[in-house]
Parts: sequence; structure tokens; C-alpha cells
Amino acid sequence: MRVYENKEELKTEINKAFDKYISEFDEIPESLKDKRFDEVDRTPSENLAYQVGWTSLVLKWEEDERNGLEVKTPSNEFKWNQLGELYQWFAHLSLQELKVKLKVNVNSICVMIDSLNEEELFKPHMRKWADEATKTAVGIDKRAILQEEDKDERIRTNTTDD
Repeated sequence: MRVYENKEELKTEINKAFDKYISEFDEIPESLKDKRFDEVDRTPSENLAYQVGWTSLVLKWEEDERNGLEVKTPSNEFKWNQLGELYQWFAHLSLQELKVKLKVNVNSICVMIDSLNEEELFKPHMRKWADEATKTAVGIDKRAILQEEDKDERIRTNTTDD
């Protein structure tokens, strides 16, 4: 895993990755938001909604921890081995709404990064929700993780298993 020198470098990389990712949806019309293509296992709407779901979870975990609440990872709604369903929380939104929501979440994550000191941000065991997420995820079926990662990789590379 890459190590970042400071907050600014981390935020720069986040925004660079976001800009590259979101640009892939610039030419997709709303009429194709639910179209499933052979090369990709998620529709454009599902793909964006999945990212909105993940970023929303991270923001919720941090907000709950700051408010002194017990953080339930991944959420009260589902377990780690159900993350493939994450997109369903937001798939009802239009592509434009999803793109805006994801941009807002990415900006909020950058604000969150700014609010943490270097130790909180870069040293292990500084955020309870991150430790809890690691502990609870360890017990799940490793094949489910690998399947999700494989799906995500195929989406990114636009390839399929032959």
C-alpha cells in the first residue's frame, strides 16, 4: 500500500483518482443509466451508487466516532459479505444526482482529512472505526472479498473472464 507524505499529497491523489473515475461517466446519457453491458457487471448507476455508498459509510463512521457513538461496521443494514448490495442504497438516483453526491462525499472526506492531525491520519489504531472494521472483516469469507475485488478490477480494466 502506498504511503503518503502528508495530507496534501493524500488529498491530491484522492482528487486525481476521483477526477479520472468521474470523467468515465461524462458521456453516458441518463437513458443508459440502468443498462448492463457485457464487459461490466454493474450498470453505470450501480457503479456510481456503490462508490457513493462506500464514501457515505466512511463519513458516517467518522461522524459517529466524533459524536461518541458506537460505530457499527460496515453498518446496521448489512454485513461485510453483503457489500455487493451497497449500491442498492443509492441506485434510485439519477446519474447526475449520483455524480453530485459522490463529489460532495469526496469533498467531505478531504475536509475530514484536514480536520485530523498527522498522527490521527497516518498512524494505525487512531480511529476506532478503522480498527473495528478491520477486526470484523477478518472473520468473513475471503472468497467474497476476492470476488468483489475481481469484479472491481474487471470494471476498471473493462475486461471479462475468458
